[in-house]
Amino acid sequence: MARRNPRGGYTINMHRLMWTVKAALVVCLLAGILFPGIPGVEGKGWPERCVGYPISLLIVPLVWHLRGRRVSYPHLADALFVTPFVLDLLGNLVNLFDTVEQFDDFLHFVNWTFLVAAFVMFLRPYVLARWNLVMLGSGLGAIAIVAWEGVEWVIQEMGTSGLQLTYDDTVGDLLLSTSGGILGAALAAAALTRRSDSNETASEQA
Repeated sequence: MARRNPRGGYTINMHRLMWTVKAALVVCLLAGILFPGIPGVEGKGWPERCVGYPISLLIVPLVWHLRGRRVSYPHLADALFVTPFVLDLLGNLVNLFDTVEQFDDFLHFVNWTFLVAAFVMFLRPYVLARWNLVMLGSGLGAIAIVAWEGVEWVIQEMGTSGLQLTYDDTVGDLLLSTSGGILGAALAAAALTRRSDSNETASEQA
């Protein structure tokens, strides 16, 4: 009797997850366009989001293509990368940013967990030690949030009044996002090394 390949089932599930997340992004954007009067949508730059956010759908495919498609497509990394944009849109659609005081802080932590986990998943072909993956992922997460806050500061200095940045808010975002990035790096690194160990065990038993 032929032995079933569990890897095939895993790939199919990750493929479905990826397309579910990407479809959710499109649905959220369309909802904001069709119902522009929703409190969480009105005045939140939805047309600009409709231009910028779909780019997230193309980042992972582009990187994979530029790397020569030497490894199987990273469906899970793609899903993880797009998820923060979906969460941001959902938060606006149900007006959580304006009605839940700590929602923005929560989202900073969670979004950086997903983003850094996606980056660490990209490193799978290099077969790095767990501590290397955690350090690289955490470092990228810290650099990314510093860059993000810098861009927000520049935008505010150009005359945009909607951001209302404060010192406390900026420091809080830096700490929360960096912490979320460390968690995401640790979780992704653990998953990768565990899968690598399982593959080695299966090869030895074959």
